[in-house]
Amino acid sequence: MQVERFVPAEPAEVWRVLADGWSYPLWVVGATHMRAVDDGFPAVGTRLHHSVGSWPVQLKDRTEVVACEPERLLELKAHAWPSGAARVRIELRPEPGGTRIVMQEHAESGPAVLIPGLVQQAVLVPRNTETLARLESIVRNKVVRQS
Repeated sequence: MQVERFVPAEPAEVWRVLADGWSYPLWVVGATHMRAVDDGFPAVGTRLHHSVGSWPVQLKDRTEVVACEPERLLELKAHAWPSGAARVRIELRPEPGGTRIVMQEHAESGPAVLIPGLVQQAVLVPRNTETLARLESIVRNKVVRQS
């Protein structure tokens, strides 16, 4: 499932948020608590260790970087126990006046792959639309640390 959003900021500004693993629960709908960020994030193979869900029902989870091209591409394997894992691809495309963010997500393993596409779309499109709205808000308000 794919969603897009134009953000009036340069790709480097958007990347700054994506590359700050500690900001993950601020913009990813469903992630609620960051436990640890591997050194070197977002290098391929590094992980974000986070929780999903609301207290008192929070599950410890992790997300791993599978591809990274700074200021252009971040691809993640998001483990979502017990439903399986999803592949999330975030592309940054420069456009006049800003950046188009293109986010694709699909179930990759586990029981979630059995869910019909239209049902997945009904859940993922609104959630990922909100995720990109949050990401834009953080970028525009420069909420993350400058490293």
